Amino acid sequence: MTTTLPLPQAPHHTDQAKTTAVADATVVAEAAPPVKPADDKPIKPLPVWFFAFEGLMSSAYDLLRAYPQAMYPLIAMAVVNIVISLTVLRSRVRLAKRLWRGKGTRKVAIALVLLRLGAHVVLGAVGLAVAGTFGHLLFAVLMSATTVTLLWYAQRTALRAIERDDAAAA
Repeated sequence: MTTTLPLPQAPHHTDQAKTTAVADATVVAEAAPPVKPADDKPIKPLPVWFFAFEGLMSSAYDLLRAYPQAMYPLIAMAVVNIVISLTVLRSRVRLAKRLWRGKGTRKVAIALVLLRLGAHVVLGAVGLAVAGTFGHLLFAVLMSATTVTLLWYAQRTALRAIERDDAAAA
């Protein structure tokens, strides 16, 4: 006596074919190793040259006081800064969001504004108001250097904190 086993048949209904395809896809997905989400990539720091744009913007007031005709190049640089921020550095938006959430970055931004206003007020009060072209250029260079340095330092500190938080969460 011989027993014959039925051969597998192709599904006749499209619903049955869809169910089989979904089941097969589920089995394949469960067998494949998990893929790391894009968020697990290490955060790339903002390049120092980007901070140069920010330094230029922080020195814009004194540059305009020294050379009023510099308004149009400064506007062009501001547009370039925005375009670069939204395109080339788009992948680093996550870092920027985390930086602005940190108290350190906000303190740096407030400190820069207070330094700008305070220095001019104090110098004016003691009779040493910045009035000449050389004074404004010197002040622009100092503000730009201070901005680049503080932003770089704030980023470095924030990246260390982010790495510590990510390591603690893991």
